[in-house]
Amino acid sequence: MPKIDVYDIKGKKVSDIELNESIFGVVPNENVVHSVLVNYLANQRQGTQSTKTRSEVSGGGKKPWKQKDTGRARQGSTRAPQWIKGGIALGPKPRSYSYKVNKKEKQLAIKSILSSKVAENELVVVDKLPFKEIKTKNMVETLTNLKVEGKALILLPEKDENVQKSSRNIEGVKTTLVNTINVYDLLNYTKLVVTVDTIKKLEEVYA
Repeated sequence: MPKIDVYDIKGKKVSDIELNESIFGVVPNENVVHSVLVNYLANQRQGTQSTKTRSEVSGGGKKPWKQKDTGRARQGSTRAPQWIKGGIALGPKPRSYSYKVNKKEKQLAIKSILSSKVAENELVVVDKLPFKEIKTKNMVETLTNLKVEGKALILLPEKDENVQKSSRNIEGVKTTLVNTINVYDLLNYTKLVVTVDTIKKLEEVYA
């Protein structure tokens, strides 16, 4: 079972913790991760784009010229697609892009990314985040002490308003919960900051 150091909010090592190998020690499956990521992005699409067909544009009530003897191609309506301001042929209409993927695939994708974070030393474990007030300065100091630079995702076992609101104004930092975790966020943020309770919660959900 992989072991990882546990730090306090001052950046000092206080202990170490054994990680569940079935979650943090699997062989990453890139194909599944890609499949679940594409599914997540597709599900975020609103699908509200729309164009007007020839039945929806204005005009075209009268045949523009007679059928024969003009030397021009026959035309029945100025609403036809070849006309300026005519309808759009085969244009997009409102639709849903969402589709489902297997639950086990989603779990494997998350396990694959978590295992990659451990292998690449991008997982930072802190014993707890005892914020007694909402203060951005406290979160900045904590991340600095933990040597967390760049984009960081703070994963919490449950809602903690003090932690969440203390980090929301820090550029490149986001907080999320174990039960709302997704592949996109895990890939989009370089560092993953978790508490010991978060590790236990992940093992309850994904073991």
